[in-house]
Amino acid sequence: MELIAGDIGGTKSWLAWVVGDAGGAPRLLFEKVYASADFASADALLRQFVAEAQSTVPPNTLLLALPGPLQGQHVKLTNLDWTLDAADLAASLGIADVRFVNDFQAAAAGVATLAASDVIALNPRPADPGGVRAIIGAGTGMGLAFMVADSSGRYRSFASEGGHTDFAPGNALQVRLLERLRAEYGHVSWERVVSGSAMNDLYRFCCTEQGLALPGEPVGGAELVARAGAGDRAAVAALDLFVDLYGAWAGNVALLYQPRGGLYIAGGVSRHLQAHLQAPRFMTAAGDKGRMRGVVERMPVFLVVQPRLGVQGAIATAFAPP
Repeated sequence: MELIAGDIGGTKSWLAWVVGDAGGAPRLLFEKVYASADFASADALLRQFVAEAQSTVPPNTLLLALPGPLQGQHVKLTNLDWTLDAADLAASLGIADVRFVNDFQAAAAGVATLAASDVIALNPRPADPGGVRAIIGAGTGMGLAFMVADSSGRYRSFASEGGHTDFAPGNALQVRLLERLRAEYGHVSWERVVSGSAMNDLYRFCCTEQGLALPGEPVGGAELVARAGAGDRAAVAALDLFVDLYGAWAGNVALLYQPRGGLYIAGGVSRHLQAHLQAPRFMTAAGDKGRMRGVVERMPVFLVVQPRLGVQGAIATAFAPP
């Protein structure tokens, strides 16, 4: 198999060209990360990648992990203005086998490829080798998938759009946040408050709460961290609020799936905020579930620090035995 595997995100797209046999160990030939916004379409991105790979053998398989709900093999991406159709891509690029999976379904498959050094235990509890696993991740948006072991012990991954479920505030401050966001967006999902896209709204909200002037330009995650490090109290408050909300969402997922095999936290934002998520505040917020606190506290929780998780999962999905 000559495979192009891709993890397509609202901010960046990670592509890899690998070769191998189904069920075997694939060999990496070429790999590159692109800024997604630099391309008008997935077709344009893939043509650029194929040209740069300079392979003498054409690809026969393309598997893309995509951020959005799949309708068969057709998808309109959630945080990127691209619409993809597998049959159209196959015809345009001359690739016989084109397949799509949800990005966090691929990330879930990628969990099996992780080494011990690729994760940090946030709640060090023993994992059940055959227990349900779940994975969440703040990137441009908020992803969620879960994994269930079959009778042979092999994990199967399942996509979800749970990040778009209704946000539920946990205290008076978060109620005011909900009211502010509802006035602007109408429906307010967990993705609206726990994602890279949410950082600017959280910062502006905290500026208003503290009676400070609003920024003239949008403030992204990296700038928010920098402002907090420089002593900007609204930025510090925004990061604390983000950690509280992320922890609350993680606790919800722990209750929904009871992932005794592990709750994995992935995504670019999660990696960049590693020190904040390792602090006690995150797990305190996760466990703030009243009578169900003990259920959450028993779940093993891991932070994924391997940036290639998505593309590794896409490769593993393509080479998995039927």
